[in-house]
Amino acid sequence: MKHNFPIRSSIPKKRKFRKSGRLLQNIALAICILVATWLIINTITLVSVSYQSVDAFFVLGGSIRREIYVTQLAKQYPQTPILISRGSPDPCIWLIFQRESADLRNVWLENCANSTFDNFYYGLPILRSWGVHKVKLITSGSHAIRSKLMAQIIFGSHGIWVESDVVQEQGIPGNQESWLKTGLDVTRSLFWAFFSQVIQPQCSQVTRLIDVDMSAWKQRGFRCEHQGQLGQYTLKNRHDYN
Repeated sequence: MKHNFPIRSSIPKKRKFRKSGRLLQNIALAICILVATWLIINTITLVSVSYQSVDAFFVLGGSIRREIYVTQLAKQYPQTPILISRGSPDPCIWLIFQRESADLRNVWLENCANSTFDNFYYGLPILRSWGVHKVKLITSGSHAIRSKLMAQIIFGSHGIWVESDVVQEQGIPGNQESWLKTGLDVTRSLFWAFFSQVIQPQCSQVTRLIDVDMSAWKQRGFRCEHQGQLGQYTLKNRHDYN
């Protein structure tokens, strides 16, 4: 006796698979169109703002000579805000600006960053809140390639044009550069260029230079980098201020 079992057709499954494939293709196409449109608009924006004057000076920490250099810019362009990202100790920067007779009122210190990537991670939201469209990046020669690439990727993704000034250093910088470090930082900068469109980290350690409490720092004690030539002001401990 023969039993006739119904044969299930695979045609409906194939149709579902094709529909799913087409849906994914349409989604991918839509994403590509959106990204391409955004890139075109952003590029047009960057080109247009590149002819404008600089809206802010952005100093990367790592050498006191960069902060000495920016005091000269502060005197030439007193209305242009300055953001120093994880630079020298606050009282050292205060003393440098005082010694050079540069205005302290338009200078902000960001002390959340612990790496070059962090400089841009925390610096971007501050610059955006200032309405910056063109920034001058201030760093050292050995650091210029990596930092400028990161700035162009992260800041550029928000329509901020980047120029750079290279500060001449004395001696060998403490942070040695390598192509591996550059490659890793550029890679995560590309990812952050995308995620920073919706995520805006906030630094809780942003101080206006004019608000630095020098009395408290003198009581606490601080050291400055010797190239700053601030030895006569530097207190090793609170007993030196008696």
